[in-house]
Amino acid sequence: MAKVAILMGSKSDFPVVRPAAEALKKFGVETEVRVISAHRTPDEAHAFAENAEKNGVEVIVCAAGKAAHLGGVIAAYTTLPVIGLPVKTDMMGGLDSLLSIVQMPSGIPVATVGVNGGENAGLLALEILGVKYPDIARKLKEFKASMANKINADDKALQEELKNL
Repeated sequence: MAKVAILMGSKSDFPVVRPAAEALKKFGVETEVRVISAHRTPDEAHAFAENAEKNGVEVIVCAAGKAAHLGGVIAAYTTLPVIGLPVKTDMMGGLDSLLSIVQMPSGIPVATVGVNGGENAGLLALEILGVKYPDIARKLKEFKASMANKINADDKALQEELKNL
């Protein structure tokens, strides 16, 4: 069974993380959610990253705000795919988090979704897993088809509404 770890620098980040966990669970992916800080619990971050693959983790999502170093620290200690999830902040609206995550040094890639983009972080993790797991890939295709069907239905309804103007 596929397994994704979602780490957050602070428990207060959970509202941003929740949509990622929900997306993964909808697809039947085992999800481990932890609070681990790159700055306040660096030993735990290091140990988690070094043992993640051995513990069955295949993708890691790291949510963090402000300095937002969690994804980079985790990526430094593992070859597993790491997805950065920037958390909106009061000071710069999340731009600080986004820039901290997206500007990794050469050799330490961290894929990055938009600020507070929890659902997209979960979906990106699923797309990565879909390379290995055909059932996940199939479910993603169905998910995307259902989104397209909804948009097409909305467009059709709008066109009907516009005829009555």
